[in-house]
Amino acid sequence: MFTGIIESVGQVESVQPLGGDIRLRIRTALDLSDVHLGDSIATNGICLTVIDWGADWYSADVSRESLNRTTLAQWKVGQLVNVEKAMLPTTRFGGHIVSGHVDDVGEISVVRHDARSLYFEVTAPIALAKYLAEKGSITVDGVSLTINHLRGHILSLNLIPHTAERTNIQTWKVGTKVNLEVDILARYIERLLLGDRAAETSPESKLSMDFLAQNGFLK
Repeated sequence: MFTGIIESVGQVESVQPLGGDIRLRIRTALDLSDVHLGDSIATNGICLTVIDWGADWYSADVSRESLNRTTLAQWKVGQLVNVEKAMLPTTRFGGHIVSGHVDDVGEISVVRHDARSLYFEVTAPIALAKYLAEKGSITVDGVSLTINHLRGHILSLNLIPHTAERTNIQTWKVGTKVNLEVDILARYIERLLLGDRAAETSPESKLSMDFLAQNGFLK
């Protein structure tokens, strides 16, 4: 688990094709002195397992599932990425619960200054819209952020200068693809509301406004 509070910005040092997937090497100023084989490090919001590391770098194997569900397949050498080690029981919990399991890819659609803050709009896939809530949490490239406003599947974000300076957000521009992870609680609430119907094999969610009304959740 992670908190979405970025600890360092790393840089992609190598992307090595390997047996149908890839091996990734990231150089970072993150303190890796307490890292062990098999530890998790969120890299642009993707939970990666450390298979090798040194004083200022770590390597991880990336599965085809991760390549298909994230922006990772488009990463190039030199690209900046947000880095966070897995949280400890004693960690200050400054963000929200982040699993590092990316749901889908969104796209930056608006970028502008708002006083000293940066204002962004992100177009999320329509399938994720039901998991988004105004003033709720979302993880964008591993950063825990608050959805300020919501129009359908387009969400707006305001980022203070500190967040922009300590992450790769300064590289975002219109058209940039970003990894999105919805609040983990929304996923489980959906399954709970489905009740016994959750066991059905249809890949499509059966949670709808009609379903909620029929089961007493709406008046």
